[in-house]
Amino acid sequence: MPSYRVTAAIGLLQPGVAAPDVLPQAVAVAESMTTVEAHDVAVVRGQARVTVRFQADDDQTARRVGWAVLARLDELADISGRSVTRRFGSRWYPVRAQT
Repeated sequence: MPSYRVTAAIGLLQPGVAAPDVLPQAVAVAESMTTVEAHDVAVVRGQARVTVRFQADDDQTARRVGWAVLARLDELADISGRSVTRRFGSRWYPVRAQT
């Protein structure tokens, strides 16, 4: 089964949102839809970045999962640099919108 990941840079948190709650809430959304392989918060160029890696049968399903995670993150904080990518070998490639 292909591996996908969704990433987003996290900016200002919404009032009442605690920083330690952001990643678990993003993971919970993905887990409600598919198998989560890994998750992480890293600091990249001075900004927090959330990554949730998950399995999906196809790109269409992965887009739904990724967008659901991004929607939840957007409710919790200002986000930027969002992406949903698919792994081919050792590289990650953007999942394109279906035309």
